[in-house]
Amino acid sequence: MAQQESKFRWVLSCLRSFLIFDLLVFLYTGVLGSLSLISSLFDRRGRVQHTFARLWSWLILKSCLTHVTVSGLDRIDVTKPHLYAANHISGLDIPVLYTQLPFQFRIIAKQELFSYPFLGWHLRRSRQIPVDSSSAASSMRSLNRAAETLRGGMPMVVFPEGGRSASGQVQPFLSGAFYVAIKTQVEIIPIAIVGTYEMLPINSFHIRPRPLKMLVGDPIPTQGYTTRDMEKLAAVVQRAVEDLYYPHAEVPDPRETPAAAPVGPERT
Repeated sequence: MAQQESKFRWVLSCLRSFLIFDLLVFLYTGVLGSLSLISSLFDRRGRVQHTFARLWSWLILKSCLTHVTVSGLDRIDVTKPHLYAANHISGLDIPVLYTQLPFQFRIIAKQELFSYPFLGWHLRRSRQIPVDSSSAASSMRSLNRAAETLRGGMPMVVFPEGGRSASGQVQPFLSGAFYVAIKTQVEIIPIAIVGTYEMLPINSFHIRPRPLKMLVGDPIPTQGYTTRDMEKLAAVVQRAVEDLYYPHAEVPDPRETPAAAPVGPERT
């Protein structure tokens, strides 16, 4: 009887997600994305587009009946440009960041995303930074562009894992993005997003409402690091994110169970 009731609730949850939550997300994306693209013709600084992105994110989280609790952000001087490094476990991570970071920022994203219709147009018009990992020369040009953006006072956000984690566990951080922080000598702010994996795992459209957390760690200075130390710095930042994430996450900490083999990130 309990098993049948559990299955019935699961079916109702799926129907609610597919017929309400998902349709609303598509609606918000189509309408606000179109308005954002139009605004980009007149908004060279990206402020209006960022406002649309924040509204899109707020509507998604509210419509999906979730609340985000933030801790640690009050210790950060958000008037200064930083490189914000977050774990990536769900498509909902971006709405969390847009709603909870109280300033305009740019995202360092994979080149493949810029080739998609509509999404790619929006990413380019909103001046996000594409990085082509298949070409060292192209990747370096993009990272130098990101460094110039950061020097100009615009904060940057990066998901150093290179893709969403299929296991909910933090995957190895790629070192390339930390070139930007070293070149500009800005502090790195570690961020752990908790709960989005359980709410919407990768390759799923089944949204299951739950409370979310965004945990912000202490700034990590880059003074003394050179570009030869990118992997060392990546390891320091990864450890900081893991220390924030695992005490609050529902997935096991692989650092305590080394025999477990975590699933690699999805590179799409």
